[in-house]
Amino acid sequence: MYEWFLWFHVLSFISWFSAIFYMPRLLVYHAEHKDNEGFVKVVKIQEDKLMNFIGYPAMWATIISGSVLIYEIGFSGGWLHAKLFFLALLIAYFVSLDKFRKDFLEDKCEKSGKFFRMYNEVPTILMLLIVGMVVFKPF
Repeated sequence: MYEWFLWFHVLSFISWFSAIFYMPRLLVYHAEHKDNEGFVKVVKIQEDKLMNFIGYPAMWATIISGSVLIYEIGFSGGWLHAKLFFLALLIAYFVSLDKFRKDFLEDKCEKSGKFFRMYNEVPTILMLLIVGMVVFKPF
């Protein structure tokens, strides 16, 4: 069963990252076109569907399948502790995206498109670290 959970975990991770990478792009559009009411209306719908129908389900699928894998292999090795630390940072980042989305829904977000372009680099770094921990098991 381990291989099936690993397969599902990788697919979930990829799906979650599709939301993680696309949401900041939507937030860039939202920030840069605040004055275009029709455009913002469409972007708000896209943001909502991305988070609630792809992002959160994929995040939970990743966490649950990863938990099963940890149970199967045992909770040992510094690499796993490091991976889980970077995962916690990734979850915090993802939740922050939702906070920005909700701020935009209430027309409260003052962040610029440039901010969201820069903010979009965070998950790339975390992904490199997380995958690196799994592949190389440095600790």
